[in-house]
Amino acid sequence: MLIYKSEDVNALDAEKRTPLHAAAFLGDAEITELLILSGARVNAKDNMWLTPLHRAVASRSEEAVRVLIRHSADVNARDKNWQTPLHVAAANKALRCAEVIIPLLSSVNVSDRGGRTALHHAALNGHTEMVQLLLSKGANINAFDKKDGRALHWAAFMGHLEVVCLLVSQGAEISCKDKRGYTPLHAAASNGQIAVVKHLLNLAIDEANAFGNTPLHVACFNGQDAVVSELIDYGASVSQPNNKGFTPLHFAAASTHGALCLEFLVNSGADVNVQSRDGRSPLHMTAIHGRFTRSQTLIQNGGEIDCMDKDGNTPLHIAARYGHELLINTLMTSGADCTRRGVHGMFPLHLAALNAHADCCRKLLSSGFQVDTPDSFGRTCLHAAAAGGNVECVELLLSGGADHNRRDKCGRTPLHYAAANRHYQCLKMLLSRGTVIDAADQWGRSALHYAAASDLDRRCLEFLLRSGVGATLKDKLGYSAVHYAAAYGHRLCLELQDREQPDEPDGPSTRSPLHLAAYYGHAQALEVLLRGEQEVDQRDEDGYTPLALASLRGHTNCVHTLLSHGASPRSQDSSQGHTPVHLAVMNGHTSCLRLLLDDSDSADLVDATDSQGRTPLMLAVAGGHVDAVSVLLEREAAVDLTDELGLTALHLGLLCGQEECVQSLLEQEASVLLGDSRGRTALHFASIRGHASWLSELLSIVYADPPASPLTDGLGYTPLHWACYNGHDGCVEVLLEQKIGQGFEGNPFTPLHCAVIKEHESCASLLLDALGSAIVSCRDAKDRTPLHAAAFSGHVDSLQLLLAHGASVDAVDAAGRTPLMTAVVRDSAAAVELLLQQGNVDLSLADQNGNTALHLACAHGKEECALLIMEKLADPALLNATNGTLHTPLQLAARTGLKQIVQELLSRGATSQAVDSNGMARSALQELTRRAKAVADRLALILASMISLCSPCSSAAHPPGALLRGPLWPRRNATGSRAARVSSSVSGEDAIETDSETF
Repeated sequence: MLIYKSEDVNALDAEKRTPLHAAAFLGDAEITELLILSGARVNAKDNMWLTPLHRAVASRSEEAVRVLIRHSADVNARDKNWQTPLHVAAANKALRCAEVIIPLLSSVNVSDRGGRTALHHAALNGHTEMVQLLLSKGANINAFDKKDGRALHWAAFMGHLEVVCLLVSQGAEISCKDKRGYTPLHAAASNGQIAVVKHLLNLAIDEANAFGNTPLHVACFNGQDAVVSELIDYGASVSQPNNKGFTPLHFAAASTHGALCLEFLVNSGADVNVQSRDGRSPLHMTAIHGRFTRSQTLIQNGGEIDCMDKDGNTPLHIAARYGHELLINTLMTSGADCTRRGVHGMFPLHLAALNAHADCCRKLLSSGFQVDTPDSFGRTCLHAAAAGGNVECVELLLSGGADHNRRDKCGRTPLHYAAANRHYQCLKMLLSRGTVIDAADQWGRSALHYAAASDLDRRCLEFLLRSGVGATLKDKLGYSAVHYAAAYGHRLCLELQDREQPDEPDGPSTRSPLHLAAYYGHAQALEVLLRGEQEVDQRDEDGYTPLALASLRGHTNCVHTLLSHGASPRSQDSSQGHTPVHLAVMNGHTSCLRLLLDDSDSADLVDATDSQGRTPLMLAVAGGHVDAVSVLLEREAAVDLTDELGLTALHLGLLCGQEECVQSLLEQEASVLLGDSRGRTALHFASIRGHASWLSELLSIVYADPPASPLTDGLGYTPLHWACYNGHDGCVEVLLEQKIGQGFEGNPFTPLHCAVIKEHESCASLLLDALGSAIVSCRDAKDRTPLHAAAFSGHVDSLQLLLAHGASVDAVDAAGRTPLMTAVVRDSAAAVELLLQQGNVDLSLADQNGNTALHLACAHGKEECALLIMEKLADPALLNATNGTLHTPLQLAARTGLKQIVQELLSRGATSQAVDSNGMARSALQELTRRAKAVADRLALILASMISLCSPCSSAAHPPGALLRGPLWPRRNATGSRAARVSSSVSGEDAIETDSETF
């Protein structure tokens, strides 16, 4: 009737279910068909994404399922848990519905969001017939979910014995493990499924999971006493430890319901004194969890009462720590030693007092323990009670004769501990017994200092002041309680002390309360401090004002408070000359920066310079603080100012790799051609750092209005020189595309020299491809070719590249040296070997001192190079050739002690008699003898001088103390910025070496 009245057949209820969902759930096939024929959406989804087919399967209505499928219901539809109708059928034992659906599926092994297949759901719910059906239709019996759980795991855990038997008979892997290493036996044992356990006992009974726990461990942990009994009867090991050394007995001792399990284990011979890796015995476990009855069982069966864990704690320590009075009574009755030291040398009474267990303290005191016996740090039980905050414990100990003025090794009394932990009642109790109120520890701190640092509601502080504590007491560093309250931001403490304590000047090395509150960001504390007549711009020993420290740390509220009270943003520190604006931008504190620049006294601070000439913009760019850069540029900061090294903000951005900051500066038309103190422009720095994309953009800006002169720095180096020297292929490509340096302008030490001397073969190859092979013949100011440079570096690949492009192997420089000679002096045997392989190498060439390559090898002691040269030596006359001082290679080899070379030269016909520059005839043997004697004489002289210097009577000997006269800890600059580090490194680290001492 409703349908005929044009009612909406797809109307939704609050959970987005249609009438078709309801009909399908009720299993009414006739109404289902009628709704579909009237236009109902057969695959409509509710808010859980369930379709009518899901609903029909859940109600096990075969007829409704058939109707829906006949009208094209989606058998693969998934709900929010990715479950299909087959999953629902398997979970709800809808066997007939599954039989209808399965023929329409491509696979019965589809998994839901948890990785579970229909077989998992059937096994979990114990539907044996459904399991049989799925297996017959090809279900994977060993399929695993996201935690690697199999169907057998689920059936075993739920105790479905028939399903377990069926799965095992059909070939399920009975020793399978999930991600935690649990076998089906673990699963059954953990849940107390005794029937399944008995069936699975043919497994390896002591198989451990990922934590080393056997099924017996798991059963004991969960208090499954029937399973424990069965496993023990079957032969499970009662002493097997897990990964942490805990045995099943440890688990039974700790378990909530493990009392009977523990008795089974003890009666089966389990070791009652076995210890875990951290030294805990089963008795320790009962002490932790307060298992009173089980502790008695263990003690009666030989449990060692005073056994210690790795911290030295006995079960009595543990029971005292956790406040188990009955267990303490049992242990003490059984003879536990109350004077045994545990962790940090503490006694059980320490632990009971520290953890505020008054009843336990009373019991332990009854043993006659000396209450003032200290632990390893000199703390008595009264110190512990004061720290724990239980006034009843404090009163018990005081009644037991505890010394309330006793000091620990740091000089602190119980009053210090009570104040530091804000225990007001303990504080009152101690003072009522006459505790010295002004007692100071080894740092000079009184209880008032500790209260000021920790007291949130000021009750302890107020009570101390009322009790007559010295309000002006200062510690050994000159800090008073006001300083501590300011550093920790306790406004109420400051308000109270402001009334009680007169203002006193701080010491020269002491920061004021204002500085401390500003540094730690306590704006409310600043408000309190500034109510008085304090100087808002007072400076500490480094010249920092409170405003500077608040800006450095980025505490916006403090900056606002200080500015509103007249703090000056123009102050500069004494070390770096930083203003608060510099300090704010160094760490990117943009909100503080805006406040500082909005101040009426800060109009020109946007371009203020520090002691090294750096502006806030430079520091912001160097640190990559884009927001701060934007704020400064909005305030029209000058982009082309330079520091003392001539570096601009753009230079620093390129050096530090701050892409967004560089982009912002270029948008403000920062100068690209402005040079630093060494003439290097932004183009040079982009090339030095290898920023190819930025280099391209910079070049496009430069060549929009081409410069009149070449782009060279103070030493004549172009960006191409720098790109090649640092091996930045991308930059070299960009520069060559823009035809920069194609004529090799500037310094005659060309880009090709730069590339090969630093072993950048790829850059050299780019140059040769772009400019042709003719450039291999170019020479620097000392007439050296690129081949000389490659030989100097000894880089074989670069040498091969240059030789392949026709480089002359016999080219000589201004000193008359060939590349071969250069390689010999540098002792690069690989380079020498490669150069000698060139058939036209002339070994007779001599430098301006008359030395051939062989002379140089012998003179410099380069044995391998000399051997290589002699192998290629075709002219025997060169063996006896003399240099400018009339020395032959043989004489030089003898002088440098090259025994093998001397033998080789003699075997090749070198004469052993020659006349030197003094006209003296000397053989090689004489030379060797002379050299040996000279060495001996030299050693004798060195030994004689050492004996003289080391004599204890020597007036020149330095006393040992002289080594310690310098400062052990040089003061570190807390505000050193990245710009400072870059500036210092740029001044010298990237220089291209070309002097005669190197190359």
